[in-house]
Formats: sequence, structure tokens, C-alpha cells
Amino acid sequence: MLLNKVAGQSLANRVQATGREKGLGVCGRFTLTSSSEALEADFEVSQVELFKPRFNIAPSQEIVVVREDESGARECVALRWGMIPAWTKDPKKSHAPINARSETAASKPTFRQAMSRRRCLVPASGFYEWRGKGGEKQAYYFYMQKQALFAIAGLFEVWRGEGGEIIESVALLTSDANPVVSPVHARMPVILAKSNYQRWLDRENLDSESVSDLMSPCPVDWFTSIPVSSRVNSPSFDEPACIEAVATQSVLALG
Repeated sequence: MLLNKVAGQSLANRVQATGREKGLGVCGRFTLTSSSEALEADFEVSQVELFKPRFNIAPSQEIVVVREDESGARECVALRWGMIPAWTKDPKKSHAPINARSETAASKPTFRQAMSRRRCLVPASGFYEWRGKGGEKQAYYFYMQKQALFAIAGLFEVWRGEGGEIIESVALLTSDANPVVSPVHARMPVILAKSNYQRWLDRENLDSESVSDLMSPCPVDWFTSIPVSSRVNSPSFDEPACIEAVATQSVLALG
């Protein structure tokens, strides 16, 4: 079933994914707490496998991805979070970035072809960012005020081994943070409006420049945030308590 793998299982955990250790990088953790039925309706996709709510999705784990198949129909699949370049000889030793800067993705060798040919949507219910320098950092959970699901712009890649092994992986695009997120972190995921899902997914459009206008930070009224427990730092802690507000001495007036 989708998203039932956890850190510590399969090949994914042997790949060195950027931001993996503590989830303190740009968009290093997110949630998907809606039902499969809600995802089907919101993303206009059918036959979504059942998956359990996830409150702390971490790099190297499988994540839900919506993309177009060869016929142009939308499909929902589980891909490994942390992009393995197609030219990599040994995926076990590969540098597998979890994020791609939207400003440079179209020109970077790792992401260039994916930006033109393999764009996807990553359904999410919220995402985490951390504030602070040095030792102790405060985690904040960002979520939409008016809807339970949204889409992060993603890029996917297909690695094929000499023995026929296939690994499909994905990276999330990031942009400068908007004024809601910037007090916590300088970057944020690229969030797409539902009206732009089809433009982004269109596999027949190979002109990455034609979708560059979608890479701007989302409007300030889309998200709000709460400070959450440092227990979210651990990938093994994947419980509803991850998104419960906690007291902090430096609560920011966000959103």
C-alpha cells in the first residue's frame, strides 16, 4: 500500500538524501492526513490505493505523487523522496536531493530534463520548517486555512539498472518564502493553485519556460502556522501529536 514504508526499510534508506538526518533543511518534512477518497476528488484521479494518514513524512520514504501516464490520464503512484539522477551508476551511493530550487531547476543537469518532461504533483496537508541557529531549533507546522489538501510542485526521475531494476524518485521544488513563512525560513515549497494543476502536469508541453510563472511564492493568505513539538525532528515519530500546537517562548505572529 502507498506510504506504509517507514525509515529503516528498503534501498531508500541506504541512499544519502539531502536533509535527511534531522529534517531541518528546506521542506524536509510534510504531512498527508486526508483520505484516499478526498485525494481522488481533489486531484481528479481514480484508483488511489488506500494509505494511512501520515504526520511526519521524511526523505527517503515513499510519497504519494500524481502525474500523467503515457495516455495523458492522471495516475497516483508512490515514488521515493530523494531524486536519483538517471546517469547514476550506483543508487546506493548516490547524492539524492530532496528539493530543487525553482529558479535554477531548468538549467541544472540533475533536474533539467525532469523540468521539461517529468513534472508531477505531490499532495500534502501541511509542511514543517524550523527556526533558529545552532543547537535547539523550533519546528513550525504550516497548513492551509481554507482547504485540507494542496499540491507541491514536484519533478520525478526514472533510474534503470543494468539488471533491469527500476527506481522512480522525486524532488520537491522550492521558491523564496512568502511573508508568512519567511520569519521561520528563507525558502518554502512551490505550492500550485488547483487551476494550474493541468498546466504543470501536461506531458506534451516540453517548454519549461512556459510554466516558470508558476514558481512564485503562494499568496500570503493561503497558510497559517503553529509551533509544534521537537518530537517531529525524529522520522520515527509519525503521530497526530506532530501537528498539535505547543507553547514556546518565541511564538511568531504568523499568518
